[in-house]
Amino acid sequence: MLLLFHFYGIPQEKDQNLIETTCKNTPNYQLCISTLRAHPGSINTDIEGLGLIMVYAVKAKAIETSNAIKKLKGSQPELRNALNDCSGRYNAILEADVPEAVEALIKGDPKFAEDGMADASLEAVSCEKSFKQVISPLTVLNNAVRDLSDVARAIIRNLL
Repeated sequence: MLLLFHFYGIPQEKDQNLIETTCKNTPNYQLCISTLRAHPGSINTDIEGLGLIMVYAVKAKAIETSNAIKKLKGSQPELRNALNDCSGRYNAILEADVPEAVEALIKGDPKFAEDGMADASLEAVSCEKSFKQVISPLTVLNNAVRDLSDVARAIIRNLL
């Protein structure tokens, strides 16, 4: 039994320490920890892998936001201009920023991955600002994309 713990328990503890150490160097420790621990692949990966997991979390939240924008266009036509602006911004995240970050991490060029996540964060903030005179119905989602992008960027910086 002790041998099993030695072979299986220690590596998992080491991997948890990598997650905790990595997350301590991000702007949102709790978000980092909860996102990475929710992903089964985080247990046996390196910092590059943790960065990829976080980039994919950005992608998932951006898809959720993009879907919400589509629904809102049908139910709140008075917000059409702001929603169209947000739609373009989330298309940029999904078609340019996330693919750039993934490709850069896979190819071992973290600077471009960092740039992609920095841009994704800015796109989410810009979407929020497009609701000038009204309360944004996307605040929670925009903030989530911004926060996940900022955490991903911080993790990726460890590779520079």
